[in-house]
Amino acid sequence: MINPDFTPPPLSCDTHFHVFGPKDQYPAQSRARYESPIATLADYRVLADRLGIERMVFVQPSAYGTDNSCMLDAMEAVADRARGIVDINEDCPDSLLDDLHSRGVRGVRINTSPIAPYDPGRIAELLPRVDKLAQRLTGTGWCLEFLGPAWLTEALMPAMRKLPVPYIVDHMGMFLARDGVDQKGFQDLLRLTESGNCWIKLTGVYRMSQQEPDFDDSVLFARALADRSPGRLIWGTDFPHLSFDHLDSVSLFNLLAKWFPDEDVRNRILVTNPSELFGFEPAEPKDSRT
Repeated sequence: MINPDFTPPPLSCDTHFHVFGPKDQYPAQSRARYESPIATLADYRVLADRLGIERMVFVQPSAYGTDNSCMLDAMEAVADRARGIVDINEDCPDSLLDDLHSRGVRGVRINTSPIAPYDPGRIAELLPRVDKLAQRLTGTGWCLEFLGPAWLTEALMPAMRKLPVPYIVDHMGMFLARDGVDQKGFQDLLRLTESGNCWIKLTGVYRMSQQEPDFDDSVLFARALADRSPGRLIWGTDFPHLSFDHLDSVSLFNLLAKWFPDEDVRNRILVTNPSELFGFEPAEPKDSRT
């Protein structure tokens, strides 16, 4: 059994994972690119306890569409240390937003399959949704979360830069490691992190690197982000690693030590940054643990 290479600090946060329940209780609402697994909160907590994760941000999986009930039901069991990112219609009633906020939700997904081929129509389709949600979420403490292939991340950057709300770019923007850190899109992403509202998720490394199991070509990407904007990085397990469930979750966690040998940088990514973005109570100052 692989063990964690380091002990994270108290109140460390996993900002990206999914839960799935029994199909008769939580049927799929859309045709996803994967077969929905059974991955309950109890399953996830085994991993979280093993890693030393105390805080968590649930993310609505694409298979459930805008039916967030599985995630919301799971959040109730850990409400004191959980937040959530939902998928909703941009024209939903204010009463729904109020109810979701009271249940710990703090963001909305802008979700496109990370393997989607280039489609200019998708860009045009998303921009009105992004604009409408940004207007409605201004001042609420909520964020927008973008998942999509690299071409879409790059195409949306001009709109992202103008957003009046915090926003997250998942999976390091999905810029493929094989194209190197000097590729234009990734360099644009580095500059975007300095724009004030941008946050980057260090998640899904297996979606941008093909060098299993060590993902050595991801190191330069992670360190470039940390060198440019360490206060804008957050991390997540991406449990249960949809379409990549053969990978070991602990080994993926251990990448943090490879990417960031400096413990202070890791602690910032695991505690300080997610506390700020998702409105968790600030951690009490403590000596770092190894």
